[in-house]
Amino acid sequence: MARLSYPDPAQLSGATQWVLAQLPVPLHIFQMLAHAETALGPILLLGKAILGGQELAPHLREMAILQVPKQAEADYEWVQHVPIAKAAGVTDEQIALVEQGSTEAAAFDKHMKLVLHAAREVVGGPFLSEETFAALQAHFPPRQIVELLLSISYYLMMGRLMTTLKIDLDPPSGNTVVEAAKK
Repeated sequence: MARLSYPDPAQLSGATQWVLAQLPVPLHIFQMLAHAETALGPILLLGKAILGGQELAPHLREMAILQVPKQAEADYEWVQHVPIAKAAGVTDEQIALVEQGSTEAAAFDKHMKLVLHAAREVVGGPFLSEETFAALQAHFPPRQIVELLLSISYYLMMGRLMTTLKIDLDPPSGNTVVEAAKK
């Protein structure tokens, strides 16, 4: 049970009610974020940019995102992103390996291993090692490095909100949120 009650939509500003009404799926995390009315829209826009507008390959983005809830113990995030990862081309075997913490397995190519390693370092924080950063620079252009770091950081922030506030689990929404983000 969530530590805070979800806000009554009737008590929210008209602008916040409108933002919530635009969501493709009324997930508990977004409902809880409505308490921070001035932050709700910008947070959702950043999420939309991450899911729908990055140059970074979606399967690599999702590998990094899965590493975040695995390490940060954010079950809500894991439940929502497993189907998104599958839709992006991540295999059941790869998902199981991330869940087990076996991120150096042969099922991952060098880019996947690097992305998972970078996500582990960022979540473990506070710095990305020089070696890992150099490896990222050798394999990805600056835009994709920044996009990767934004993805990891955004989902770490969201995961901490989920775990700290004990957001109630929603059933997986599949790829609905990603498809809406692309529009």
